[in-house]
Amino acid sequence: MKAVGYLKSLPIDDVDSLVDIELPQPIASGRDLLVRVKAIAVNPVDYKIRQNVAPEDGNYKVLGWDAVGEVVAAGENVSQFKPGDTVFYAGDLTRQGSNAEYQLVDERIVGRKPKSLSDAEAAALPLTAITAWELLFERLEIQQQEAGHQQKSNEVILVVGAAGGVGSILIQLAKVLSGATIIATASRSSSREWVQKLGADFVVDHTKSLQPQIEALGIGPVTHVASLNSTDSYIDSYVELLAPFGKIALIDDPETLDIKKLKPKSLSLHWEFMYTRSMYQTADMNEQNRLLDRVSELVDEGYIQTTVGKNLGIISADNLKAAHQELESGRSIGKIVLQGF
Repeated sequence: MKAVGYLKSLPIDDVDSLVDIELPQPIASGRDLLVRVKAIAVNPVDYKIRQNVAPEDGNYKVLGWDAVGEVVAAGENVSQFKPGDTVFYAGDLTRQGSNAEYQLVDERIVGRKPKSLSDAEAAALPLTAITAWELLFERLEIQQQEAGHQQKSNEVILVVGAAGGVGSILIQLAKVLSGATIIATASRSSSREWVQKLGADFVVDHTKSLQPQIEALGIGPVTHVASLNSTDSYIDSYVELLAPFGKIALIDDPETLDIKKLKPKSLSLHWEFMYTRSMYQTADMNEQNRLLDRVSELVDEGYIQTTVGKNLGIISADNLKAAHQELESGRSIGKIVLQGF
């Protein structure tokens, strides 16, 4: 089967940083599905793994943790899917990724693709939707409400890094499934327009001091922070802005954080890492199946839109290099997708 992989951790402008390769087609067993990959999305985790994780034993490492495809075979213990089903998923960080024609994935972290979206549009959603859902409703414990019947709450969420992949779906989920007020950060006009379109109630400029901008809104203190990038740069602002007993959830990788600053207000800090369930085979792994199916329903009901920012064409080493370069620049809006081989 066709795939894109690498043998050494190299800068993306190196000719061998990602290469087109041929690999044996895997065989499904146990609770695994064998999926014929139709479309993928690219995330910051892809370039972080490429930069920092060398393949083992001289074998090619295949990246990719967002996919839409057709189930072509199922292991003997599979109970939720059958061949012919069209699915979407983010996969498992400890296994070969979706930058290949075929991939094995545990059925418990797979959902049914939204019927109303194309394959490429749907591929933009799984990883960021799982991350955003877990961050909002499991880490921050935002009060979840029924879509279309929300009541305004006293929760005020500050979303830092709101125009990126996770922020783009997090804003929508918060708008549709909670009564919280949403403050998004963005500086460029294109980013501001994007987050407003997705449902942000207010937008502040993250290149300027956050506290005076938010105080000027007159909406009261922030109760929750979704810190999606540069947490170490903003932690002092969070401490100032948050109400006592407020919560911070982060997904980035700060070198250091002085958490003593959180003590006077009894603030809490929460990590969100959507791969924890699959990496440790937790007893509640199937929660990711359920939440992906719920996201799919919300899309088909018209509550959630795809977060595609750019389609770079077919799945190839050259196009994936372009995707990595754009993500490494830190200036991408929405998700980058590729489709077909």
